Amino acid sequence: MGSLFRTADALLIEKIVLCGITGAPPDKQIEKVALGAVETVPFEYAQDVVAAVRKLKEEGKQIVALELTRESINYRKADYAKEIALVVGNEVDGVTDEVLEMSDLAVDIPMKGRANSLNVATATAVVAYEIASKFDQINI
Repeated sequence: MGSLFRTADALLIEKIVLCGITGAPPDKQIEKVALGAVETVPFEYAQDVVAAVRKLKEEGKQIVALELTRESINYRKADYAKEIALVVGNEVDGVTDEVLEMSDLAVDIPMKGRANSLNVATATAVVAYEIASKFDQINI
């Protein structure tokens, strides 16, 4: 989680919504890895991920699931809206089927090696930087 906060800070992400069994500040381990980003990145906690995604959808956010599915497309080829909510699952089970059904788009990161995925923090950073670059928020 600390790494996700650092990525969010680097990209000036509006807010992180933490759900379910995810750890949340205050937590010494998260704060240690975040290097101060928990102080600069707004966050909220929602026990129910489906309710949280529903609320973001009602706010007009494009729901983008970072998950390898039959319908997912390469994250570099996706048509992102300006206002999105990037949904990432947990390390073991990924994004739930119910949340995938609510999503407007599923994107994946092509893997060339033996592993079929990156860890959540790394994958989130890769996709978040790609999205930001499409809207000229950063220079990569």
